[in-house]
Amino acid sequence: MRYKIFIGAILSEMLLLLALYAFGQISIDNRKDEILSKKALVKKLMLTDLAIWTEARYTRHPSQADIFTPFQDFPSSIEHFPAGSIIAPPENIKGSATTEFK
Repeated sequence: MRYKIFIGAILSEMLLLLALYAFGQISIDNRKDEILSKKALVKKLMLTDLAIWTEARYTRHPSQADIFTPFQDFPSSIEHFPAGSIIAPPENIKGSATTEFK
């Protein structure tokens, strides 16, 4: 009897997830002009990415960080901001430290 309640809950959650996905797709299709105008405004004003954390500058705007910023105190310093251990480095600087010193 309890398994029927569990299966019903899982099915209702799956239906809710499917409905949210469909609503999101319809919403995006209806707002294409608004999204394009916002993209043009961001490009014109040269806005940066959204600030995710308020800690160090390399975690606030990961796309604006250089490869030495996390080690600005001294090269062998440990990470003293929790967000620095959660966020991955941006794609444009991954592996660049190993290729520079070869």
